[in-house]
Amino acid sequence: MAARPAWWQAAAVVLGAGLLVAACSSGSTTTSGGASAPATSAAASSPAAPPSANAALCADAAALRASLHNLTSISVSKSAVTEIKTNLADVQSKLNALTAQARGQWHAQTSALKDSLDKLKTATSSLAANPGVSTVSDVVTALGGVSTAASNLLAAMSTDCPSASPSASA
Repeated sequence: MAARPAWWQAAAVVLGAGLLVAACSSGSTTTSGGASAPATSAAASSPAAPPSANAALCADAAALRASLHNLTSISVSKSAVTEIKTNLADVQSKLNALTAQARGQWHAQTSALKDSLDKLKTATSSLAANPGVSTVSDVVTALGGVSTAASNLLAAMSTDCPSASPSASA
């Protein structure tokens, strides 16, 4: 019984994400432009359909991009440690969701981003324990690594999710 409500919640999330992506797309429609009602019912009846999966993947990519922007826009200082840790946890959560949805696609890029996030986590812990010029510099360097890895991932995804643009994360 518990699986059925979870399935409906997942279907609702996928459908909502698909509608969000369709509403936010830049105007290039794929198949039949005026047939939004049949597309919606098709997505509801088969939640594993590729367009729905792609919509969910693109929604995850957009969420990750927004979280990355928040993380990489922080001014690094001793007083920013809590903000960095909070945004870092959010990015890790969004990346985990994207990785699960991608099912191995862009493995090299997602692994590189995970590694850079781990380095940032270590550098941020060092900054919290021993604030100073060198630990601030280490966090700035680690954030640069996150930004580069994020740009590489978003660029790789841009063919499948055109809204995933690396420029927003840098």
